[in-house]
Amino acid sequence: MSNTYKNPVYPYHRAPELGAADVRHCPVVIVGGGPSGLAAAVDLAQQGVASILLDDNNTVSVGSRAICFAKRTLEVMDRLGCAQPMLDKGVTWQLGKVFFHERQVYEFNLLPEQGHRVPAFINLQQYYFEEYLVDRARDLNDHIDLRWKHKVSAVESFDDSTLISVETEDGEYQLRCDHLLVADGANSRIRDMLGLESRGQVFQDRFLIADVVMKAEFPTERWFWFDPPFHPNQSVLLHKQPDNVWRIDFQLGWDADPDEEKKEHNIRPRVQAMLGDDVEFELEWASVYTFRCRKMDNFIHRRVLFIGDAAHQVSPFGARGANGAIQSIENLTWKLARVIKGEAPLALLATYNDERQHGASENLLNSTRSTDFITPKSRVSRLFRDTTLELAEAFPFARSLVNSGRLSLPSRYDDSPLNGDDDPTLPAAQAPGAVAKDAPIRLSGTPGWLLNRLGNRFVLMISGCQSQPLDELAGVLERCADLDLLIVSSPGQQAPPALTRLPRTRVIEDSQGLVAERYGLARDVGYLIRPDQHISARWRRIDTGRVEACMKRALGHELAATYASGSNEVRGSVAHSSADANAQEVPRARA
Repeated sequence: MSNTYKNPVYPYHRAPELGAADVRHCPVVIVGGGPSGLAAAVDLAQQGVASILLDDNNTVSVGSRAICFAKRTLEVMDRLGCAQPMLDKGVTWQLGKVFFHERQVYEFNLLPEQGHRVPAFINLQQYYFEEYLVDRARDLNDHIDLRWKHKVSAVESFDDSTLISVETEDGEYQLRCDHLLVADGANSRIRDMLGLESRGQVFQDRFLIADVVMKAEFPTERWFWFDPPFHPNQSVLLHKQPDNVWRIDFQLGWDADPDEEKKEHNIRPRVQAMLGDDVEFELEWASVYTFRCRKMDNFIHRRVLFIGDAAHQVSPFGARGANGAIQSIENLTWKLARVIKGEAPLALLATYNDERQHGASENLLNSTRSTDFITPKSRVSRLFRDTTLELAEAFPFARSLVNSGRLSLPSRYDDSPLNGDDDPTLPAAQAPGAVAKDAPIRLSGTPGWLLNRLGNRFVLMISGCQSQPLDELAGVLERCADLDLLIVSSPGQQAPPALTRLPRTRVIEDSQGLVAERYGLARDVGYLIRPDQHISARWRRIDTGRVEACMKRALGHELAATYASGSNEVRGSVAHSSADANAQEVPRARA
C-alpha cells in the first residue's frame, strides 16, 4: 500500500503525581486525544481554564477517517486558532453531483451566498485535523497538560467530583477533578465503567472505504452514484482529499465478509471497474465498517460530561459525526469555563444537555433518513427511491426528496432556555438560537471578517447610529464584565467619538453593507451574541436593562432558581442525569 502521510509519535512523560502521598485535585480532566478532546482543551484554554488531557495512544488517527469538514466547523476552528492550516491543506468544494445508473440526475451548490471567510466544505484527512489541533494545544501548554500513553483504568463518580485511576509505563496514579470530559470514542470504556449506555440502532449493511492515490481527471466535487454500472445494485461515493488521495466508499451489503473485503486483491477490481482500465492508482488505506445511529439519553452524569462519539454516533452520510461533535464542544466549553470561574451557576451546564440533545437528535434523524434512502430494505422503498431519482432528472420538486446524505449544517437552538428577547421584525435567519452569520468588514482600515470579532466573550453588537444614552451603555459594560461592545458603522461613516471611548469597545466598518443586510442592523438595533457565536437576544431598539436581564438569562441564573442551592439535585443531577435516565428505552430508528 502507498503511504502519503507519516504519523507523528508524541513523547510520553512521567506524571508528577506518581508516588505522591495525596491525590491531586484539578478543575478539568479530559479523556481522549481525538478531535473532540483536543478541541475541548483548546477552547477551554482560550477562555482561561486549565485542563489535563489523557490519551492512551501517542499519535493521531491512523487512516483518513473523517474527511468532510463543514463551514461551521471551520468557523469554530478559526476561533480556536487552527483554521488556516486546514484551509491551506484542505481541498475546497461546494458542488455536489448525483448519478443514477450512468446518468447525472442533478447537482447542488452548498454556498451560493458570497461574503464568507470560509467555504461550505473542505476535505481533509482526520490525521491532519488532529495534528493541527495538537500543534495548537502545544502553543497553549501553559493551560493544557497533554499526556500521551496515559490510560484511564478506573472511574468513581461523586456528586461534587470524579476520581480516576491512570495507568502508565511507570505505574499508576490518581486524579480527582471537578469536571471530567469523556471523549474516548463510540465504544467508550468510561461510559461502560459507569454503567451507562448509548442506545439506537445498528444498520444491517457494510461499506468499504478505499483511499487511493492517483492523478485523476475528476473535478473537485462530491459525486454520488446510485446503482452505477460498475457497481450494480449498490451505491458509491467519491471525494478528493489532499495529496492526490481520493476517498471511494462502496456499499457492499450485509452479507459481505469484512476480512475478505479489506484485502487488496479484492479491492483493486472494484476500484479499477470504477476508474477504467487505463487509470493507474495505489491503495493507501482501506476499512470496512458497519455504522450505528445512537446516543445517550443524557450527556451528563453527575460531574462527568460526555462529548463527541462517546455521547452520540451517526452514520457517515452527511458528514455529521465530527462536525456535530465540534458544535457540541463549542456549546459546552464556554458554559463550563464560566461555571469554573464562578461567573455562572452550575445549572448552566444543564443546558449543554438541553441544547445538544436537540442537535444530536437532528443529526440522528437526518442520518437515519439518508441511510434509509441509500440502502432501501424493501421492494417498496427501493421502488420509491428509484422513481424519485428518475423524476429528479427533469423535475425540481423531486430533487428535494433525493437523499445521498443531508450535509451538516449549524444547529439552531430556537427553543433554548437561554434565549432572551426577540423582535420578529428583524431577519428570521438571525433569531435567538441561530449562529451569527459572517460578513466582510474593515477594522482600522484593514479588511477582516465579522466572526473574527465575535466569540469567547459575550458581545453586544449595535449600529453606529444610536439614540441610546451613552451613560446607560457605559453602565451596562461596567456591570457586565464579560460583555464587549461592537459598533458597526456604515461604509464611509464615522461612529460618534463618544461611543468609541466606551470601555471594551471596538468599531468596525460594514465595508460591503452585508452586516446591515444580514442582521437588519439599522438605527438603534442591537444583538446580544454568546461566546459560542450563537445569538442570545436582539432588539429593534436597545434597552440596556433588558441587555442585563438577557445576559443573566444566558448565563443560567434563571435556571439556578429552580434548583435548591447546594443540594444534590444541583450538584449531581442538574441535567436530570443518572444511570437510570441513561438506561431508559428510546424509540428505535427504522432500518
